[in-house]
Amino acid sequence: MTDHAVMLNASNERPASTGSGYPMLLVLLLLGVLQFWLVSRLATDAVAPSFVTVAPVIVTPILFLFAAAGFYMLQPNQAAVITLFGSYKGTDRKDGLRWVLPWLMRHKLSVRAHNFISDKIKVNDLRGNPIEMAAQIVWRVVDSAQATFDVDDYKEFVRVQVEAAIRTIGARYPYDDFEHQDVTLRGHIEEVGVELLKELRERLVVAGITVDECGFTHLAYAQEIAGAMLRRQQAQAVVAARQTLVEGAVGMVEMALSQLSEKDVVELDDERRAAMVSNLMVVLCGERDTQPVVNAGSLY
Repeated sequence: MTDHAVMLNASNERPASTGSGYPMLLVLLLLGVLQFWLVSRLATDAVAPSFVTVAPVIVTPILFLFAAAGFYMLQPNQAAVITLFGSYKGTDRKDGLRWVLPWLMRHKLSVRAHNFISDKIKVNDLRGNPIEMAAQIVWRVVDSAQATFDVDDYKEFVRVQVEAAIRTIGARYPYDDFEHQDVTLRGHIEEVGVELLKELRERLVVAGITVDECGFTHLAYAQEIAGAMLRRQQAQAVVAARQTLVEGAVGMVEMALSQLSEKDVVELDDERRAAMVSNLMVVLCGERDTQPVVNAGSLY
């Protein structure tokens, strides 16, 4: 990891000193009952109010507000980052009704899995061909302190780093290899997906974020060269088909001449053998059905 990454990882999550809110809720109810009793007693007391009788009536509401200001609630897979005058004091991950000292600030953030689908990005592959790429990732926050303090906006950070990772992977491999010798984006989608996952994890670790899974949702040539590349693929497919067809036709002609010679069906000199080979190749390799010509005279 670079020195810059180490500098960003200055914050690390640790548990906060917080408590359950239910005992404090009971205290809050007792304070309410106490205040009601004190006010009722003060109103019905025939003796003139004194400092001893008035002070509890004033202090009890203050304690009530103090206790009420410390409540907060966390849902499952939700965390609260606790700070004191800008200083990090820990993270609370326990769900339910929680309570902390009122002067401690609470910043909630979700630690659930998030699904993100990037926009289509135009990238130049290893050979300089413009291609369009898009990816889908599943990410989540694993360190709330880093996500809160080490980056300005961790969701925007994810979006930018996903785009940067896609560009890096797209430029690392060619889109296609017609000779089937190199690792390509189109032909090795799983292998390239593993590379993308590794790249994303390395980029997002500085923000306390991990990627659970990722994959490409769009991978194609850019529109300006898509037509030319399609014609190239079609031409190569035609050439491959012709090559297979010619190889099969040569084998059939060779077999026909061999069997004619072995069974002494007809004696052919070199000139007529060449003519027969030419006719058979035309019949076997032609795209259209042949029209036979019947010879009503002699063979020669």
